[in-house]
Amino acid sequence: GAYICGEESALMNSIEGKRGYPRVKPPFPAQNGLWGCPTTINNVETICNVPLILRMGWEAYAGTGAPKHPGPILVGISGHVNKPGVYEMPTGVLLTEIIETYAGGMRGGKKLKAVIPGGSSTMILRGEAIGGVTMDADGLKAAGSSVGTAGMIVMDEDTDLIRVIARIAHFYHHESCGQCTPCREGTGWMLKILERFERYEARMEDIGLLMDIANNIEGNTVCALGDAAAWPVQSMIKRFREEFEARAMQSAGAQQAILVR
Repeated sequence: GAYICGEESALMNSIEGKRGYPRVKPPFPAQNGLWGCPTTINNVETICNVPLILRMGWEAYAGTGAPKHPGPILVGISGHVNKPGVYEMPTGVLLTEIIETYAGGMRGGKKLKAVIPGGSSTMILRGEAIGGVTMDADGLKAAGSSVGTAGMIVMDEDTDLIRVIARIAHFYHHESCGQCTPCREGTGWMLKILERFERYEARMEDIGLLMDIANNIEGNTVCALGDAAAWPVQSMIKRFREEFEARAMQSAGAQQAILVR
């Protein structure tokens, strides 16, 4: 049941009765996988597409959705929308259309503040920046994010983004397997700093410190969980730095008020 066992080699270790640690690659599972045998591991959504391709034919399938990322996609949309849920659609649908048409628009008619388009590990986008952005690999890459698991999180104007990123950081720190030092230690450091922001105890220099830690986690772990923990923090600071600066200033004001008393 551990999140880390979504990584293929950690899953194989778990099935073999070992700790769910990701393996160093190569060798890849296709050469040396479960119990040392060649192993094929596929995501269930990939397997679900096989009957569809056989029924439609590959040419018709390839003509569905975005040209370079064809086929249907299951988009799980949550957050401040009227009709959250899982919707099947062709790739290449506009994010704005997903929110307005599939999910019934913003709850309470409030203004869109931010969207995490592909799940908690993908980079956050400002609400005003999603116009023209499509739910496919190329569209989201151009916008500075990624498809991930297509788990859209929609946030309205009243959302406390500091609280959002702190909850995401808590999740990745909790789910880190602890094998790699940058992930094991770095996720904890990021969480502690973000909790300072939540408690109005942060300093302005904590913003740079937080970014430095995230940058040193990214690309320095055996599996992608370290990257998944770093990217949300990096993108939140880059795209909503004013939220961190305002909280740091409020923290300084709160501390000054305590001193005056």
